[in-house]
Amino acid sequence: MELKFSGSVQDLPASDRLELLLDSVTDCAIYLLDRDGVMRTWNKGAERITGYRAAEVVGQHFSLFFSREDKAANLPDQVLARAGSSGRAEQEGWRIRKDGGRFWASSVVQPVRDARGRAVGFAEITRDMTERREAQQALYESERRFRLLVQAVKDCAIYMLDPSGVIVNWNSGAERLKGYSAAEIVGQHFSKFYTRDDRMAGLPSRVLETAARDGHYEAEGWRVRKDGGRFWAAVELDAIRDENNRLIGFAKVTRDITERQVAQQTLRETARQFRTLIGGVTDYALFMLDPNGLVVNWNVGAERIKGYSAEDIVGQHLSRFYTERDRAAGLPARALHIATKDGRYEAEGWRVRKDGSLFWANAIIDRITDEKGALIGFAKITRDITERRNAQLALQEAQAQRAQAQKMEALGQLTGGVAHDFNNLLMIVAGHLQSLKKLVAEDEKGRRATDAIELATKRGATLTRQLLTFSRRQTFHPSLTNLSERIEAFHNMLATSLGGSARLVTDIPAETWPVQIDISEFELALVNVVLNARDAMPAQGGIITVSAENVELTPQQTTARLQGEFVALSIADNGTGIAPDILPLVFDPFFTTKGPSKGSGLGLSQVYGFAHQSGGTVAVTSELGRGTCVTLYLPRGGVAPKPAQHEGKAALEKLEGGSALLVEDNPEVAKVTEQMVEQLGYRVRRAGSAKEALELAEATPFDLVISDIVMAGPMDGVALARTLRQRQPELPVVLVTGFSSSVTEGDLEFAVLRKPFEVAGLSRAMAKAVAEAQTANADNVIRLRDRRGAAERQRAPEADSREQPERDRPDNGDKGPGDIPA
Repeated sequence: MELKFSGSVQDLPASDRLELLLDSVTDCAIYLLDRDGVMRTWNKGAERITGYRAAEVVGQHFSLFFSREDKAANLPDQVLARAGSSGRAEQEGWRIRKDGGRFWASSVVQPVRDARGRAVGFAEITRDMTERREAQQALYESERRFRLLVQAVKDCAIYMLDPSGVIVNWNSGAERLKGYSAAEIVGQHFSKFYTRDDRMAGLPSRVLETAARDGHYEAEGWRVRKDGGRFWAAVELDAIRDENNRLIGFAKVTRDITERQVAQQTLRETARQFRTLIGGVTDYALFMLDPNGLVVNWNVGAERIKGYSAEDIVGQHLSRFYTERDRAAGLPARALHIATKDGRYEAEGWRVRKDGSLFWANAIIDRITDEKGALIGFAKITRDITERRNAQLALQEAQAQRAQAQKMEALGQLTGGVAHDFNNLLMIVAGHLQSLKKLVAEDEKGRRATDAIELATKRGATLTRQLLTFSRRQTFHPSLTNLSERIEAFHNMLATSLGGSARLVTDIPAETWPVQIDISEFELALVNVVLNARDAMPAQGGIITVSAENVELTPQQTTARLQGEFVALSIADNGTGIAPDILPLVFDPFFTTKGPSKGSGLGLSQVYGFAHQSGGTVAVTSELGRGTCVTLYLPRGGVAPKPAQHEGKAALEKLEGGSALLVEDNPEVAKVTEQMVEQLGYRVRRAGSAKEALELAEATPFDLVISDIVMAGPMDGVALARTLRQRQPELPVVLVTGFSSSVTEGDLEFAVLRKPFEVAGLSRAMAKAVAEAQTANADNVIRLRDRRGAAERQRAPEADSREQPERDRPDNGDKGPGDIPA
């Protein structure tokens, strides 16, 4: 019902004023029920809360607002019955709105009586308490969860104190940490947990005062458990105040951090020991860098290696240790970048000390990060490995030298074998050539052919000589030589061989030491180098300079690691130079950069062999566009050279003829040699081995023996000659060889003739052998071999096996002088 009036409320009738009052209350549903619970009145508040208008509900039973479950439980009648019997029925529960929605209602039902006190119905006041209930429920749930949380925390003691410090509550974590149950400790003062010393010092009171004043207190210290044991505690105390800022207590949280304290103490001790250790390391530079590369600390080893004190270097950038070139290339920044990205950087290189000197360093930079992975700096370790590097370089150089020596030795053995076979072929060609020349003496075309064959034979002999010199199998006749005089005498021939393409300049000081060399091989080596220099000249020509100086070598100065006094003979040109990739190959046999038919590739190989056979070495340096310098290191001779003496007169006497024994295992070579010997007036008997020769010499007297040095069987030519000399001291012996390691010692005892040879050369060798035999027999001269000790007379079989190629060893496995190849 809606009342319409004007004027004052007091002008309204009492019933209207009551109705107006009820409609003005919109937060509560106020309505009357008859004794059966049927609704008889309805106000605006009821309409707002339930959604029903008065016309819709008046006359309806108030159970309309109850849920189905409540109706089934007969709750509406129970409410009326309780109100009737008790005079009041209060209840909270879910009620139903018109739209079906539910709300939490707080209802009060009271009986209504008439003037005579008879019950005529009920008055019900209902309020919508949904929001309050939800807030209370949320608060309750929050408190419940908080209580569960606090009780579930086992690692922390969480409890409350009143303003005076008395314990108000206690959680399971507090019981576990301190040993007290809630019944034992609630109501006790929290100072019970402090040590006696802390209590005497008034620490608990100061803790409460600080927390009350500042709102928070935090500290660490020893606390006491129920059993008297101690633990190191981290304590936090927060003041609790009400809405009026009045202190109502404290919240206290205590954690047992004994293990952490022990770990920290251990860490501090470890850090102290580590600092002591780092400080004691002197062979390593150990220091830290910040993320920007600035030095943070410095150890004794760093000071020893780099020369800086801590005061000098802390705060400086690590780039200070790098060379100027490395800094310009950005190497320090790149090292930090790699260490940051990959976690580690390691390299070797030159570093700079405080005094500016360089050392070869092995440097390691490790990234250092915090527990979150953020970069906080770098750990740097530096070692001075200069000595190790030098040792490694020396080892590598030695290995390279050994490999080069092995290669040259292998090539030497190969070329020596080739030269031996080639000399035998040349011997056959040259021997028969003489017969051909006689046959075609009247034929012009035939003479030209034999001249061409003779020229080719001589060129072939020159090639084999170069091969033998490279392989160091050439017969060597060293003599003390004055280089200044020898090169001066040889100057015109060298200059002539150059033609007009180059000018020869010699600079050999008079004080240059004499050297012990084979003069003919020396001249050949000099010609080979000078001609190579000529061929390297540009079109406009150039200058070739031959110079010498006295030097004292140490093992580090040459690849052959020579030591002692040497003469360095240098042949330098200003030609085109040699490419770096070709330079290591220049001494290899048959290697040449010249065009076809313009070089054999043996010239510098002969130079290499000559230098090494002389007891020295050869080195070459070159720069493209600037020229090349070849330096021969020749050992200094013992005494000054004497003027050359002519051969004895007896050596030049004419051969008288007689019977000769020819020992040669190559039938073709033997036939040619036999013809030459017969031309000199001798009757010849041939033997194919040393054994056969001894048998013939025993049975038949001979005036002369000519033997090849290298023969199959257990005895070579030198051993045969010695055996014959023991049996017949007056018997002349001539040894013939293409090459042999026995030549040097044989040449000291017998006349030695090199293949290929002609009749004139053979005649001189035979005359020399006859003259020496006659002189020795007449003067009773003790030969050099007879003065040697037994150890020098025989070579170890193992050494023989190492020197000879496998193909020249006898099939029966015997070892002896005959095993050595020519």
